[in-house]
Amino acid sequence: MVQRYRYVIFHKPYGVLCQFTPTASNAPTLKDYIPVPHVYPVGRLDQDSEGLLLLTNDGKLQHRLTDPQFHHPKTYWVQVEGIPQPQQLQQLRQGVTINLKGKPYHTLPAQVEVIEVNIPDRVPPIRYRAHIPTTWLQMTIREGKNRQIRRMTAQVGLPTLRLVRVKIGNLTLGELAPGQWRELSPTQALSLAYVKITNR
Repeated sequence: MVQRYRYVIFHKPYGVLCQFTPTASNAPTLKDYIPVPHVYPVGRLDQDSEGLLLLTNDGKLQHRLTDPQFHHPKTYWVQVEGIPQPQQLQQLRQGVTINLKGKPYHTLPAQVEVIEVNIPDRVPPIRYRAHIPTTWLQMTIREGKNRQIRRMTAQVGLPTLRLVRVKIGNLTLGELAPGQWRELSPTQALSLAYVKITNR
């Protein structure tokens, strides 16, 4: 019997764990939102991050999208504390040295620009400080180290308050609201990975 490959995109809300198995904390998981069996996240988003998540049972696609050698771009909207100065943005664009598992790691250069966004407030909302402004950045990276965006912005003095992944390769959230999901066709999914479509 030929296996049917499934491809799901999901707008992960804040506070949802990127797993299907429940935990002792009773935090919401993917099982609370996605009824499609036997699909697994391609990469992950931290519990306190939001946005685009791809799930599949296609191991080849999953490898293609997560293997560091392919450098697939991922784009995030990042709300940071403070107003970025030109030198801070330049540092992020050049790559910064962060601490990973107790060792220094220099990130690859990132695409960074200041943007304006119009998205609903997070639930629960971010912490509010009357005398400290916030700024939205759009950041595109081609690697996926643990909490990389948060570590990068903190390293240059711009703590991340909210993090929303909006794009993986050429795949975007579109009109998906937080908590919503939809299936992709195999053609859409494989074009995302820049691989030749063959009969499976």
